[in-house]
Amino acid sequence: MGYGTRSEIKRLVKQGAVEVGGKTVKDSGQQVDPELETITVDGERVKFREFVYLMLNKPPGVVSATEDTRDRTVVDLLADEYMTFEPFPVGRLDKDTEGLLLLTNDGKLAHNLLSPRKHVPKTYFAEVEGKVDGTDTAAFEKGVELDDGYVTMPAKLVILKEGDPAEGRVSKIELTIMEGKFHQVKRMFQAVGKKVVYLKRIAMGPLLLDEHLSVGQYRELTEDELEQLRGHNGK
Repeated sequence: MGYGTRSEIKRLVKQGAVEVGGKTVKDSGQQVDPELETITVDGERVKFREFVYLMLNKPPGVVSATEDTRDRTVVDLLADEYMTFEPFPVGRLDKDTEGLLLLTNDGKLAHNLLSPRKHVPKTYFAEVEGKVDGTDTAAFEKGVELDDGYVTMPAKLVILKEGDPAEGRVSKIELTIMEGKFHQVKRMFQAVGKKVVYLKRIAMGPLLLDEHLSVGQYRELTEDELEQLRGHNGK
């Protein structure tokens, strides 16, 4: 829980700083059930938990990885108190893409959210060069062929504002996809002759990006959000 290494904890025990059930621990190898016993270190109660679940509003320029030799990673944004849990990003967002990214050390939940068989929807807000219209909506509903020949699953395109190429105004859209191919949103618009110039993920399954989270900020999921994620089995 971040109170120290094994050797540091042994030293704390020797100093009489650790108590279990109100009694000072003398044996650092003593086994306890943290769900049943009250454990304190220097009078501070240790709150045991196995998993951590964090919602991050990913900033651009940061890579969705636990380590990288060149760039800053999403894990680098976290406070030391969370590093003990060794969280990792669930899926990935492109380096220049902003928005919702879940970080956790719960491998089972991550697998369920990422499994192609689950078809967990992901919704993005994008600004697109050119005029996005009903023709594109119809094409996306059928699925479009990407540059490598792959035909996407049907996707829901909502046009928030049609752009005007003549006046240099971008189109603003929301797109919900049921899969997560490499650069998929950008490649889908490329397939219909348009270019994404700004991309932000705003939802993953039932989890919505907290509008109060500034870019680069994060928070723990609420119990309600976590239960919704656990209960979401895709379609």
